[in-house]
Amino acid sequence: MYQVIARKYRPQTFEHVLGQSHVKQTLRNAIAQGRIAHAYIFSGPRGTGKTTTARILAMALNCEQGPSATPDPDSPICQEIAAGGALDVVEIDAASNRGIDSMRQLRESVQFRPVRDRYKVFIIDEAHQITPDAFNALLKTLEEPPEWMVFVLCTTEPQAIPATILSRCQHFAFHAVAVGEVLTHLGRICDSEGVSAEDDALTAIALAGDGSVRDSLSALDQAIAAFGGRLEADSVRDLLGVISGESADRILAAIRDGDQSGILAAVDELLRHGGHPQHFCGELARYFRNLLVMKLAGTDSRLAVAGAREREVASEWLEHFSEDDLTRFVSLLLSLYGELQDCTHQRFRLEIGLLKLVHAGRLAPIEEVLDGLGKGASARPSAPPSRPSPAVPSARPPGPVAPSASPPAPAPAPKAPALRLSRQPSTLEDRLLDSVRENRTVTRVLKESEIKLEGDALQVRVPRRLRGALALEVKVLEAAAVAVTGKQIRVRLESKPAAARGGESPGGAPSRPAQSPGQVSADAASRAKANAAVQAITSRHPGRVVKVVDLRD
Repeated sequence: MYQVIARKYRPQTFEHVLGQSHVKQTLRNAIAQGRIAHAYIFSGPRGTGKTTTARILAMALNCEQGPSATPDPDSPICQEIAAGGALDVVEIDAASNRGIDSMRQLRESVQFRPVRDRYKVFIIDEAHQITPDAFNALLKTLEEPPEWMVFVLCTTEPQAIPATILSRCQHFAFHAVAVGEVLTHLGRICDSEGVSAEDDALTAIALAGDGSVRDSLSALDQAIAAFGGRLEADSVRDLLGVISGESADRILAAIRDGDQSGILAAVDELLRHGGHPQHFCGELARYFRNLLVMKLAGTDSRLAVAGAREREVASEWLEHFSEDDLTRFVSLLLSLYGELQDCTHQRFRLEIGLLKLVHAGRLAPIEEVLDGLGKGASARPSAPPSRPSPAVPSARPPGPVAPSASPPAPAPAPKAPALRLSRQPSTLEDRLLDSVRENRTVTRVLKESEIKLEGDALQVRVPRRLRGALALEVKVLEAAAVAVTGKQIRVRLESKPAAARGGESPGGAPSRPAQSPGQVSADAASRAKANAAVQAITSRHPGRVVKVVDLRD
């Protein structure tokens, strides 16, 4: 009877397990030192070797030469364990034996010594399926098992295991296997099976496994069954539903040329050939991710999971797209992949999502936009043309005016002020404001206060309405005063009389109109609006300036 490749090439020693070096090294050291735990939890993605490692651990514990980190897979005991026929190594499928009755039977069988072997090993697969009551029935056994008992719980969802169980076990997290290791493993198997396979075909098979060795071997088995002893990249991609190079090139060309009809034609061809929109979107995201990695790290980077042909084609496309473009494309495709998960009209959603890539490819970098604004500002007058003013009589006496060779040059327009005014910290008030600039409350209060330094005391006359706000921030002001003066300063607050009515202060001087924080005067606002850069922006983008604020606040 035919045996599938995943079972035929199942590892029989720790060395043959792909990846998981942290798990293998720890288990080997524990066996060599005699520090064998009574319970383990092996967690991780499917097909990464959890149950296989549990069987190898059982072989190592029950090997004829005593517990050994290098068991002999050809020994009778190891062969029985590998075949699942050993009486003292029990594998339990928790998906179908998840209730409390099954755990009670297991607890009763724990009390009996092994029939022949040194250890009685229970391998519980899909352990997260066990019910809470069944876990509670297993608690005491896991905490104080007999000396001949070892439990191995294998699961893909460690978060579903109760904390009371986790605390009684040694937990090993299995990782997804690197694509490079899977490719090497697939190549060895093809050589053993007498199969000739292109590198890109094996890459497509390894990517289909997504870090799962078992899934990759199942895909290889399917490809050999479909195409025999010759595996070609295009045929394998079509079999596995992987996006072809031609489809990716068609999408890239449409984005580069802004061809929206080309995007719609690519989607139509995909669906006519029975393609799945979400799977296509995921494959396209992987393709663009490889382009981004090659753009950043080079076409020969190992971080890009791609075959030789894909790398060669990618080097040509990298000239047409920047890092920002590729980053936007990957982000849009990942969002589209999530949207396609549960939507009803997948075709419409896929078409709209891919059309967004075309529009995203037209976006210009912000540096170019600002550079264009700067050039446009220099070509325009610094102030908008004003209406002609009425004629003013000349002060010169009447008489004939000599013709001039050229019209008089217009007076240069006054230079518009910058939007952000700089403050020269000369006075004590200015230096304190610079020190507390991050604290808007203190800054606002100090601007309406009178400050005077007398010895080691800083006298601050605060408007009565703001005294409470500054009282809460006295420590901040004291720290600023110490930083400015270089000596220990204490702050003394006094209330400042309110301004008299009629626009005058109590001292008779005209008071300045009150302004809200960040607000500027009408004169400053008009000068800011006359700025060349501001006029360049408003001329390109229709609209008006609604508010001008002082960035110092």
